[in-house]
Amino acid sequence: MLDMARSLRLPPVHALIAFECAARLGGFAPAAQELCITASAVSHRIRLLESHVGEQLFERSAVGVRLSDAGQRYLGRVKEALEKLALLSQEEAPASLRVRVGSPPTFARNLLIPRLPEFYRAWPDISVDVSIAAPTQVRPDRHDVDVRFGDGRFDERPASKLFDDTVVVLAAPELMSAHQLLTPADLGRIALLRSPLVPWRPWFGAAGLDWSEPHRGPAFTDLGILLEAAASGLGVAISPQRIAERWISAGQLTRLFEVAVPAASTYYTLIDSEQGQRPEVEAFVGWLHEALA
Repeated sequence: MLDMARSLRLPPVHALIAFECAARLGGFAPAAQELCITASAVSHRIRLLESHVGEQLFERSAVGVRLSDAGQRYLGRVKEALEKLALLSQEEAPASLRVRVGSPPTFARNLLIPRLPEFYRAWPDISVDVSIAAPTQVRPDRHDVDVRFGDGRFDERPASKLFDDTVVVLAAPELMSAHQLLTPADLGRIALLRSPLVPWRPWFGAAGLDWSEPHRGPAFTDLGILLEAAASGLGVAISPQRIAERWISAGQLTRLFEVAVPAASTYYTLIDSEQGQRPEVEAFVGWLHEALA
């Protein structure tokens, strides 16, 4: 059955739903409101579907969108398919759909969990189980979907990048003012918080400092704990900016200087081909990439 599905090149279910909704409501914006996602996410899903079928399903103009002739023809088949899927679900009464997700603690706490209500509004029949895996764990357990932090080289499964990031230097406002941290060279007289996940040396180079990687000062294997330590005034932290958003927006950490470098490591999703055929897994992975794009 799986081989048959692959040979048929089934279109993404979430893209079919977005297409039907936009066609029924007459636009991407009302479809986004009904699906509890952004209009750009609706547009992305429909372009994905158009790429799959090889035809333009909507005609775009400055005043909005409308179904093309191909879209009109395709809409009937999509409605029929979605109705059959709904009836099949009612007749077979399957067990609740569940996606097991493995995640580093900082990603789960700060990027995934705050966004999960949005996922449940769009997919109320899918449950998400989150298991925490240490970023430095050599052989972490495998799940339906695994989120990993690194350079994209993990195991034999294809890795899909969630977003690009930049590395910045951060400190608690009180520490910043107390120590008069006005130039990058001023970091030489304060504790630098360290992590094996994010080295200091590339940032030093961008700041014009010919300094080696620091080997003294507090070290942390979890970026969330490192950022908490910085917010407590323990020292200055180096971190990918996207990960530190919660602390920055809360005023607990302030970015020092204008120097930033591209992050060598960021978050990726890993999923094997068999798990990727499950509609609930496909829905979760598609949503996660759109939510963090």
